[in-house]
Amino acid sequence: MSGELALRVMTFNLRFASQQTPNAWPDRRPVMHELLQREAPDIIGTQEGVYPQLRDIAADLPDYEWIGLGRAGGSHDEFCAIFFRRDRFEPVAFDHFWLSDTPEVVGSMTWGNRYRRMVTWVRLRERATGREFEVWNTHFDHEVDLARENSALLLRERLAKIEPAVPLIVLGDFNAPAGAGRVYEILTADAKLADTWTLARERENEDYNTFHDYQPPQRLGERIDWILARPPVDVARAAIVVRPKHGQMPSDHFPVTVDLRFP
Repeated sequence: MSGELALRVMTFNLRFASQQTPNAWPDRRPVMHELLQREAPDIIGTQEGVYPQLRDIAADLPDYEWIGLGRAGGSHDEFCAIFFRRDRFEPVAFDHFWLSDTPEVVGSMTWGNRYRRMVTWVRLRERATGREFEVWNTHFDHEVDLARENSALLLRERLAKIEPAVPLIVLGDFNAPAGAGRVYEILTADAKLADTWTLARERENEDYNTFHDYQPPQRLGERIDWILARPPVDVARAAIVVRPKHGQMPSDHFPVTVDLRFP
C-alpha cells in the first residue's frame, strides 16, 4: 500500500529533569505537557530526557508510544527518544548506535568527547496506508568539533544504506548552526538531505535562536536544532515554538516543528 504521507514533526531538547530551582522538572512538566498537547505533533524526537522524565511525558501523553535507550545502556544516562502517535503508526523496526569508532559498543566514546552520544532510529508503518518511513534522532557533542564532524560522517554512512524509496526524517540537537559549517554540509550537501526549515513556505519566529538557556531569547537566527528530510518532500510550515506559559519555559531550548508531506 502507498499514498501521500503528511506529518507534523517536532524536535525538542527537553533539558534533563532536575529538582534544582529555578526550572525544576516538577515546575516545567505541566508547561511542557500543555505545549505538546497544543502543538499536537505526530512524531516527537527528544534529546536529553532521562528515564523517569520520559515516563512522566508518556503518562501525560497517553496517545503516544515511545522508543529509546539510555546513552549508557538500559535506563542509564540521557536518551534520544522518539514518540509517535500509537493510533496512527506502528513500529516495525528500531535500533540504536553510538557516535564513536565502535558504534555497536554501548556507551562508547572515541573522539575526545566527555559525554556519550548516540542515535536512535525507528521505522514506522502508517496503519491506514501501510506506508513505511524512518525517523532518526540524535544529539551531537557540544564541546568537540571533531566529534561533531565524525558523528555527521558516521550518520551519513548509515543513512546511505536506507532504500531510496523510503521517506526519511533526521532530526536532533546538532550543536552546530544550520546554514553553514562542515557538520551542516555533510548532512545536507553530502548526504543529500533537505533542511525542512529552508524549504518551508511559511516560517514562524525565524530569527530566534533555538537555544536560550532560560535567558531572554536571542534573535540572531542560530538554529542548532534541525529537522532534515530526504527529498522529494514538501514543507508547508516550520516554526520555532517560543510561547511560554506564565513565564515558565518548558526547557532551555525552543522546540522546532514542521508540517511536511512525502508524495
